[in-house]
Amino acid sequence: MNKKIAVQMDPIENLNLSGDSTFSILLEAQDRNYSIFFYMPENLSMRENILYAKGHYIKIHQKPIDSIIQGNQESIKLDEFDVILMRQDPPFDMSYITATHLLETITDKTMIINNPISVRNNPEKIFAHKYSQYMPPTLITRDMDEIIKFKDEYRDIIIKPLYGNGGDGIFYLKESDQNLESLIEMFKSINKEQFIVQKYLPSVVAGDKRIILVDGKIAGAINRIPKKGEIRSNMHVGGTATKTIITKKEKEICEAMEADLKSLGLMFVGIDVIDGFLTEINVTSPTGIREIQRFDNVNIASILWDSIESYL
Repeated sequence: MNKKIAVQMDPIENLNLSGDSTFSILLEAQDRNYSIFFYMPENLSMRENILYAKGHYIKIHQKPIDSIIQGNQESIKLDEFDVILMRQDPPFDMSYITATHLLETITDKTMIINNPISVRNNPEKIFAHKYSQYMPPTLITRDMDEIIKFKDEYRDIIIKPLYGNGGDGIFYLKESDQNLESLIEMFKSINKEQFIVQKYLPSVVAGDKRIILVDGKIAGAINRIPKKGEIRSNMHVGGTATKTIITKKEKEICEAMEADLKSLGLMFVGIDVIDGFLTEINVTSPTGIREIQRFDNVNIASILWDSIESYL
């Protein structure tokens, strides 16, 4: 029987063939003889409670990106696929949320990784608070007085958007910084929702660890070191991936959330840890698996597909 998967993602020309986790996941699927259908979230449609998407079947090659589109655009009912992968990047905006609502309508027929209901209901920076005992001191608010009190208590702080991604919009304020109120006014003008205020962890200069969990279990990890003069360790702003080991404390954090991740259908998750403190649980589009394979020779894409297929 022909096995088929669909992948919901950003424009395919944005794929970095040398480092993209989605590319690894799709290549592994292709090696397992899955046909791969690619579409973008804006190409979802619903009529008479039937969800379909316009897209293309693709063939993955280690070649220029324009060589992997196969044939003409097609419109296909999504419940015909064995598996759908949600792999578009945040921001976690209304467009993203709408896609989760649409995909929710077929979760009883088609396996979706990650479960769109759980992706929608567990925003990454809020979800982490379920395990607040492992987090650094953190405040979610828009209230200026609360922020001032927090800064007075912890002195050096980080401020970041609640629904940002990739390190965008993150600010580091030292105790002596006089720009707090101006910065909060700017944040309020840009964001209607609350934002994150967190105690600054000086050890971030030694790295921000990304740990990948597959079906609740540790599959691998990398350390991401920020470039000199930067507090953000994200690779696209100059961070460098390095080999790492997982500590006893980090194992404890992962074990604490294992049952929840499994029950929520959050099969492919990346958590961020700085010096033993949990800062985020990435449930939308975790990355880092190619770097893990390079450093540790661990094929997380294969581990992921083994897990997916155990449920089919």
